[in-house]
Parts: sequence; C-alpha cells; structure tokens
Amino acid sequence: MHKKVNLPSKVCVTCKRPFTWRKKWERDWAHVKYCSKRCASNRHKESQ
Repeated sequence: MHKKVNLPSKVCVTCKRPFTWRKKWERDWAHVKYCSKRCASNRHKESQ
C-alpha cells in the first residue's frame, strides 16, 4: 500500500498544475495526462 508522501505525481497538460496518483488511475497511470475531467474537456481551448 502507498503512503501519501510516496505517491507519484505528474503535471496536468492543460492547467500545468501538479496532481498525484489516484486509486482509480492505478491500471492506466502511464496514460493519464489530465488532473480532472474538466481539464480533459478543456484541452482544445488551452492549446490554441
């Protein structure tokens, strides 16, 4: 089991904020790019 201080983290592609690993992303952590559904849906607006 992970301790909160040892959780891996990434930077969101859209908002550029750091976010940490979540249990729901356990199987797909290598492909996670966005910190939330909101950032995922706004990905086209930020890239322009």
